[in-house]
Amino acid sequence: MRTRGLPAVLLILTTLTTLAALAGCAQSVDPIERLGKKAAARVRPHGPAAQDAYRHWGLTAPLAPAPRHPGRSLAGSPGAAFPPVVDHVPTTDKVVFLTYDDGAERDPRFVDMVRELRLPVSMFLTDSVVGPGYAHFARLRSVGANIQNHTLDHPALRGLPYSGQRAEICGQQDKLRARFGLRPRLFRPPYGIYDTTTRRAAADCGIAAVVLWRASMGPTDLTYTHGPHRLHPGDIIAVAPDESTGPGLRERTTRLLRRVQEQGLTVGRLEDYV
Repeated sequence: MRTRGLPAVLLILTTLTTLAALAGCAQSVDPIERLGKKAAARVRPHGPAAQDAYRHWGLTAPLAPAPRHPGRSLAGSPGAAFPPVVDHVPTTDKVVFLTYDDGAERDPRFVDMVRELRLPVSMFLTDSVVGPGYAHFARLRSVGANIQNHTLDHPALRGLPYSGQRAEICGQQDKLRARFGLRPRLFRPPYGIYDTTTRRAAADCGIAAVVLWRASMGPTDLTYTHGPHRLHPGDIIAVAPDESTGPGLRERTTRLLRRVQEQGLTVGRLEDYV
């Protein structure tokens, strides 16, 4: 009985296997096609949306791309006796640099702004100001922001003994390394006040450059520390911390970007130049 029935059984099994395979193919192709269409439907709108992001953030034109291969860095070697102090980068590239201090204002929509406009901003953080808000800056870092050092407690460093200045700078280096797995190369002294002891302490903490600013964006417009009252290629701009009665961080950044574009410039990545 088994020998006579074997061909019939094989025929039935072969037929069932073929039908199952055909059914499986039909079911596998159709969902893939549907998924492809759904994925395309999700991706296609993002092309124009990404191109038009500038309108969403109050600009009249997209930001021009920064050069991909900037000039040689100005920073000194970590551990050097006196890292350079810079408020302006000598360059012919039509770029300026956006920097933000302290970490008091933590608007989640600013993360969206940095991501959608691809802004290479530098955030100089003070531990006592950021407090429990480091997760916000981790999100900013994930979309392209750079994290740098602005001391532990924001004291005016000039005149303080070496041990105190070193504790403020190295202490924040350690905090940022613990939070983000990095030790910043750049340092901004609170209030822009420093002395030779500051530079020596910064070098001993692994800092390659002390970063100041030539222009500052306040609640309404730019002010300048020296030189012509106009942006020039290589200017480092400080966006002032939150003003309780002024516009928020996003609005101040939009106003600044309009000024940058009006003067034929764009935003570069400070860490590529310093």
